[in-house]
Amino acid sequence: MSKTLPDLRAPTPGRAARSNRVGRFEKHQRDVFDDGWDMFEDLPPVRTSVAIESPRKVITRNASPDISFDRSINPYRGCEHGCIYCFARPTHAFLGLSPGLDFETRLIVRPEAPAVLERELRAGSYRPATIAIGTNTDPYQPVEREYRIMRRILQVLLEYRHPVAVVTKGTLIERDIDILSELAELGLVRVGISVTTLDRRVSRLMEPRVPLPERRLETIRRLSAAGVPVRAMVSPVVPALTDHELEAILAAAAEAGAVAANWIMLRLPLEVAPLFREWLEANFPDRAKRVMGRVRELHGGRDYDPEWGKRMTGTGPFAELVAHRFAIATRRLGLAGSLPPLRTDLFRPPPKAGDQLELF
Repeated sequence: MSKTLPDLRAPTPGRAARSNRVGRFEKHQRDVFDDGWDMFEDLPPVRTSVAIESPRKVITRNASPDISFDRSINPYRGCEHGCIYCFARPTHAFLGLSPGLDFETRLIVRPEAPAVLERELRAGSYRPATIAIGTNTDPYQPVEREYRIMRRILQVLLEYRHPVAVVTKGTLIERDIDILSELAELGLVRVGISVTTLDRRVSRLMEPRVPLPERRLETIRRLSAAGVPVRAMVSPVVPALTDHELEAILAAAAEAGAVAANWIMLRLPLEVAPLFREWLEANFPDRAKRVMGRVRELHGGRDYDPEWGKRMTGTGPFAELVAHRFAIATRRLGLAGSLPPLRTDLFRPPPKAGDQLELF
């Protein structure tokens, strides 16, 4: 009998990516094959490893015309949540790592980020505007339980009376309700909770280390009860896989206390597209062609169109239908309004030890 070597494309327990293909900047591609010499053996589990980074700056600026913020912070590079659709996966290629399994298992943490943030906020040239956190990798992924970087960042922002918008799938955010509620009282925070599906099986396959959908809805409920304004994010909408759940997700989020909502269509930039196709063909072979056909309809025959104003929604009849359904549902559920802008007029660096206090 011929023997078969373990294939990196085989399912790895607790991980979504089925391969560890190299990033676009590497010269050589690595693959696993049977050369007839090795004995068959199971591969060991792919465990999470952590490396420490000491950043010189933590506030990242952008000038993208189709997003609502011009600055953000990423406490972590890579994300153990392992969402197969994550548009941030290609950023691991800049580190010489794979956007596949490496993105989920080889994390970069930035423990000094809160201190660096404080230094940046004290700069005389700094002008406050909402800082977005969680727009790339999740600040409440499991490793945050140990490093507590996000909690310390929130403490700095509260001390400086600085506005912040947080996006997460992680229920660990409940740990920080004490700080978030204080920020909310001052009009300095809003939170987006991403709910992609209500189907537990689909969620576990697509987002293997993310809390289940009903648990995320409970997080919306707890944040809302503490006075923290929550936006439900139906993101991403996966054509022919989760799009039929749009109204049900919005209804569940509204019932839990969300006060606003948005949606984003599935995005498959760069290395994400082949990783997603591998995952789709392995887990949903009966509908893989239909899903990718819809995706290409949305992006002019390609897996992804990065053009400003189109990349978040796609174009064409299906994109228009989803937008129309979303508008009807949010009006009916009271989620169609815009959240008020966060305050910037309260910003003031606190006095440092040894500073002379003002008399007036």
